[in-house]
Amino acid sequence: MAYVKTRDGTDLFVKSWGEGRAVILTHGWPLAADMWDAQAMALAKAGYRAITYDRRGFGRSGQPWSGYDYDTFADDLADVMQETGATTDATIVGFSMGGGEIARYMSRHEGKGVVAAGLVSSVVPYVLRTNDNPDGVPEETLQQIADGVEKDRAHFFRNTFFPQVFGVGFITSPVSEEVLDMTTGTALHAGLWPTLAAAQAFGHTDFRPDLPAFRVPTLIIHGTADKTVPIDASARPAARAITQSQLIEYDGEPHGLNATASDRLTRDLLTFVGA
Repeated sequence: MAYVKTRDGTDLFVKSWGEGRAVILTHGWPLAADMWDAQAMALAKAGYRAITYDRRGFGRSGQPWSGYDYDTFADDLADVMQETGATTDATIVGFSMGGGEIARYMSRHEGKGVVAAGLVSSVVPYVLRTNDNPDGVPEETLQQIADGVEKDRAHFFRNTFFPQVFGVGFITSPVSEEVLDMTTGTALHAGLWPTLAAAQAFGHTDFRPDLPAFRVPTLIIHGTADKTVPIDASARPAARAITQSQLIEYDGEPHGLNATASDRLTRDLLTFVGA
């Protein structure tokens, strides 16, 4: 099954690898399903069905004008689960902005069919710095991201955003130049409007009201050196608010730990799902 048609008619590109109990993985901004390939392959080899898909507006999916809000993103996840038959005993895991889809699915769709959840480098519970969220990201920083995308997104992604995501420094880098090139290329497959609209959504959606809906075991993984989504505004408060949560902090790892700590992330996911 290459594509799923959502309830509003948008085509979403879907990859389904392996057979067994479903593990659905939602990707980060501004990437696509392929960011999960290493983990999806390991899950499939371990006897699970790994399902990944390109969010609307990104990768190989359709690029409608509307629907770049978390209610719609959660409905898209529900449609992918329904159309792929992953409606019982499923584990759903979200990376970065994809964590918001997990949170909103748990509340909006009451966690239907889900037995476990995961939040990796996630934006949950709230990215934006406010008076009652002092550890969040300043509005000016979020605006700088939008301005960089609008002005010259190829340059911004390759030379500013992804180096920060992967913790690239002046002297050392945990990822190769080719990884930076590949992720930039993936990001440029997304439409300009979806890229901007999705950034607005993940930067300004408050998921704190969604957290009580997590009533299943929940794995939370986050790097302590994450400068994109600071751990004190995300994983730590999420872990305190989600009753059945397990927080694993990756000491010194940046936001893009799917690449910088890929093997460790794979092992922790496999352990969590019971492989």
